[in-house]
Amino acid sequence: MLNNRLSFTRPNCDTKERLLTEMQTLLKQIGPGYMMNTAYDTAWVARLHKLNEPIAEQALDWLRKHQLADGSWGAAEPLYHHDRVICTLAAVIALAERGLEQDQLRVSRGLTALKEHKAKLHLDLSGETIAFEMLMPALMAEAKALNLVPRGDTGLLNEMAQVREIKLAKSPGKMISRLTTLAFSAEVAGPDGMHILDLENLQEPDGSVGYSPSATAYYTLNFAPGNKAALNYLRANCHNGGVPNVAPFDVFEPAWTLWNIGLTHPHDQETLEACQPHLDFLERHWRQGQGIGFAAGFVAKDSDETSVVLEVLSQFGRPNDIGALLSFEEEAYFRCFDLEVNPSVSANIHVLSALRQKGYDVSNPSVNKILRFLDRQRTKRGYWLDKWQFSPYYTTAHLIIACAGYFNSFVHEAVNWIISTQHQDGSWGHYCPTAEETAYCLQALAIWKREGQHVPEKALDDGTRWLEQHKEPPYPPLWIGKCLYSPILVIKSAILSALALVGSEFSNNNSQSRS
Repeated sequence: MLNNRLSFTRPNCDTKERLLTEMQTLLKQIGPGYMMNTAYDTAWVARLHKLNEPIAEQALDWLRKHQLADGSWGAAEPLYHHDRVICTLAAVIALAERGLEQDQLRVSRGLTALKEHKAKLHLDLSGETIAFEMLMPALMAEAKALNLVPRGDTGLLNEMAQVREIKLAKSPGKMISRLTTLAFSAEVAGPDGMHILDLENLQEPDGSVGYSPSATAYYTLNFAPGNKAALNYLRANCHNGGVPNVAPFDVFEPAWTLWNIGLTHPHDQETLEACQPHLDFLERHWRQGQGIGFAAGFVAKDSDETSVVLEVLSQFGRPNDIGALLSFEEEAYFRCFDLEVNPSVSANIHVLSALRQKGYDVSNPSVNKILRFLDRQRTKRGYWLDKWQFSPYYTTAHLIIACAGYFNSFVHEAVNWIISTQHQDGSWGHYCPTAEETAYCLQALAIWKREGQHVPEKALDDGTRWLEQHKEPPYPPLWIGKCLYSPILVIKSAILSALALVGSEFSNNNSQSRS
């Protein structure tokens, strides 16, 4: 990390070599997936005290240590009310069930905070966290059974319960199994949900349910007490008392890392060689005509992962299957998952990027469909929001990268918005300055500049200086799952990619000025 008192110097050979070394080191680190612990999933593991499971006490201690100042649980920053509500509700249930006097004040403060954040759900611009409308009714029913919440104020919950029933009815055979995306959120079935769970086809080979610690804890707590495979999965993913939002995500992590590194082409031979094992893995787990999911064994595929992996395989000269991606096409957009309530903007952007990589012209009907969808989703200020990410900089930067030199009419206003919202210290951040969002903006601006477009050098210079000083974790959780989470190595790859891209543009300018 640079000293704040030192002035920033333009990238030199030493800087380039350092970034190259860091990228190659990162390529050796990625694999099963490295993610922060979350309060929501940890609260479910804490409830295993009913089974006298040792990691449950560790999880309870983790919850006690991570209650926030206002009494809630969830991400300290950014403030996202859906995240605070679902995490706090899960945590107070776990502590109340344990029934210790030392936790009574924690539960009381949690319930007060729960009420406050529940009243502000409408303020979350990216909308609900994953399965929120299905998880809330199930958890509130448990909270009411414990006399934690009053029985009134049921209007919103009744609406959610109706959505829950409709979505469950659409599941194949009206059952939740490992063949459906709902397996990841199997706890929506509630403690008496055996009739909608295909228990014989629910667990993954690693013992998990949907590669989700919370769904796995729910399963073993209610239907398979002492299930060795499930408990071993949870024990293996318990670190310092907490568990992550998902594990493994062994497609998501290498795919996004390679995508970020791919932006910095051309690559040296050593970097290319370091990419090959990950490309082998992605190619091996691709399913012809279906694509791929966030984890190699996850049966339900999605267009987001499929498009990113398709683009990566194509860029690195590996065999790929455009038919798999086209199978997600709907009448007005590309769906991300089956049974989704709302389409994902970022998933459609990534599909667009993959179609461009495959040589599809903007006049192609599938491309044109996505462009029309994105035009409808654009805000008045020329940026985009998405349900998978808290930050509009993620979605907008990826739009710029996908469209720069391809469909520039979207890009001009988006670039101007990014430049106009840069903080005085050089950073970017929707809620607070973050290395992740600053990296996305620098990536987008560098790609736009690479297309021969004007980008103020001060914006790149100031942003790079700030990012160099703040590039190390921890990173605030900006990704939206059942709660907010942070895929640490993926974020690191975006940061290294941004620094390398800006350095490359400075080098190109210097070369041109000397010629």
